[in-house]
Amino acid sequence: MKNNKVVLAFSGGLDTSYCVKYLKNNKQFEIYSAIVNTGGFSKEELQGIEKKAFNLGVKNHVTLEETKAYYENIIKYLIFGNVLKNNTYPLSVSAERIHQAIALAKYAKSIGASAIAHGSTGAGNDQVRFDLVFQLIAPELEIITPIRDQQLSRKAEIEYLKTNGVDVDWKKAQYSINKGLWGTSVGGAETLTSHKGLPESAFPSQLIEKEMKTLTIEFKEGEICGLNGKQLEPVKAIQAIEQIANKYAIGRDVHVGDTIIGIKGRVGFEAAAASIIIKAHHTLEKHVLSKWQLHWKEQLGNWYGMFIHESQYFEPVMRNIETFLQDTQTNVSGTVTVELHPYRFIVQGITSKHDLMTADFGEYGETNKNWSGNDVKGFTKILANSMQIFNHVNQQEI
Repeated sequence: MKNNKVVLAFSGGLDTSYCVKYLKNNKQFEIYSAIVNTGGFSKEELQGIEKKAFNLGVKNHVTLEETKAYYENIIKYLIFGNVLKNNTYPLSVSAERIHQAIALAKYAKSIGASAIAHGSTGAGNDQVRFDLVFQLIAPELEIITPIRDQQLSRKAEIEYLKTNGVDVDWKKAQYSINKGLWGTSVGGAETLTSHKGLPESAFPSQLIEKEMKTLTIEFKEGEICGLNGKQLEPVKAIQAIEQIANKYAIGRDVHVGDTIIGIKGRVGFEAAAASIIIKAHHTLEKHVLSKWQLHWKEQLGNWYGMFIHESQYFEPVMRNIETFLQDTQTNVSGTVTVELHPYRFIVQGITSKHDLMTADFGEYGETNKNWSGNDVKGFTKILANSMQIFNHVNQQEI
């Protein structure tokens, strides 16, 4: 090794706190901790994390501000693709980890570190996401993973920290919480079972508002550009929607899925803004896109989300899919009205100059203006031809 300088991905949680003490005391590393802010932390929270890092004994600590880049490079396309993994999860952490790993690898190279460390366990997806990105961007760096290599339980980490003068509240530490611009994941305790639901207290945001509230969300070429009549750039709009909607405890669920390493996993999450924005955007698309645009967007959007989840962000086909998704958004402009209620929301409708549900040609179930009944009779007869031929040739009765 060139030196003993290691960059540690530091969140201030149990796992990364353990890593600081272990790498410093047991391995004599000079620790440069870094947190990548992808929109989940306030200024005060970041200051608290920095203070904690120095109290634990790091040599230096930095905050890498990546919220806007995270939106531009990943979240924008998750919205364009209406991506919900297994029709449930908006990839809050999956997407975030990819971008965080990119920022950490670049930072480690910039300061001449010889190693890079993270606090992932050996049983989840994040270990693959971090390792893969580090290998691609900074292959010369050693990757160090104390929790994974020692197969530690959370209680074992707590005991080690206690012996090193660090007190940890087990009640709080039983959940692993990861917060970002696109949602917050909640793992541990009940999510390690197949039958237990998370208690109300496990979610960071609690139900405060009970009176119905209406939001109007404005999109321009697929991107959010306004909220309740006020023009906002996308990141600010997402944050504003989250601040309003999480008071209704909207966007809570438990995702069950297949991990990259082949086992089933279960994680709770709250993603008020992501849940509302994806459904609002999709509703607008249903009005302004053609049948086949919607069909192929659904196919490629699912593939895009799966590749993000599986840590395949740098697979060249991802740039091709992004180009397709971007191109489909030309006419996705308009305003969507959403009602907020405790624990749920309702998309009421849209207004758009590109709305294909126009009365100029007909009104569904009511009147036809551009064709006659005889036209439909002829069309239907031709439409049945292929099925009639198949049944006739194969002697099948319907």
